[in-house]
Amino acid sequence: MAKNWYSIIDYDKCNGCLTCYSFCPHGVFETRSDGKPLVAHPESCVELCRGCQKVCPTGAISYFGDK
Repeated sequence: MAKNWYSIIDYDKCNGCLTCYSFCPHGVFETRSDGKPLVAHPESCVELCRGCQKVCPTGAISYFGDK
């Protein structure tokens, strides 16, 4: 798992659909009190995986460590 690669959520774009939460098999996300996803376990992200970004319907996900 990656220490220098993890999801970043742009909450201005996020609509709270939780598609990323449902998609991620690595348990990176939890939900906030407002129902939007939270990157609670960034250490569980798999380096160069872009799965949650690809399924996000609003384009709200980018990555720390992306060049």
